[in-house]
Amino acid sequence: MPAINGDWLEALKGEFKKDYYKKLFDTVNQEYRTRQIFPPADDVFNAFHLTPLKEVKVVIFGQDPYHGENQAHGLCFSAKPEVEIPPSLVNIYKELHDDLGCTIPGHGYLEKWAKQGVLLLNTVLTVRAHQANSHRGIGWEEFTDAAIRVLNAQDRPIVFILWGRPAQLKKTMLNNPKHLILEAPHPSPLSSYRGFFGSRPFSQTNQFLESHGVKPIDWQIE
Repeated sequence: MPAINGDWLEALKGEFKKDYYKKLFDTVNQEYRTRQIFPPADDVFNAFHLTPLKEVKVVIFGQDPYHGENQAHGLCFSAKPEVEIPPSLVNIYKELHDDLGCTIPGHGYLEKWAKQGVLLLNTVLTVRAHQANSHRGIGWEEFTDAAIRVLNAQDRPIVFILWGRPAQLKKTMLNNPKHLILEAPHPSPLSSYRGFFGSRPFSQTNQFLESHGVKPIDWQIE
């Protein structure tokens, strides 16, 4: 498992010395040696690498990586360009089209968002092939909670988009009045019709950023 670099390393360096992280590191390395694990080891911390802390404007939480072949690459909801768009992202694109009029792309690669300051962070950063939630409870939640506390403490406006109950449980850590919290049901086919569609997170995010003098996100994926 590669190291985090850049300003996230400085912000999270205390975590790497803790017992839970040492255990997590050993567990994940053993899993990579003995099983098929997604995303590839070099991609585990891509959310942090592509979106430096100082550039974060928006945070979208996912649960754990896609567990199919060639899908996950370290950004929540994003899939590698060569695979079919996963169902939850199909619904995100539908809402994006209805909200901002963006055309729906033919792939699910969201790196453009990450490079504009949208931190696409899963709560759990690895998974066994074809076994959803198989790395839940091994320590990732403690690590990503530490990242959330770092984000909450930032002295500038950030939008937190919480889709579904697991993401919304993180709300208790978000008490900085500078930030905006947007909540909606998860975009999965099972829950998207319970209020995800019509929630307009993308326009609300941009209105908030612009009202604070921050450049909005260009959500259109080409």
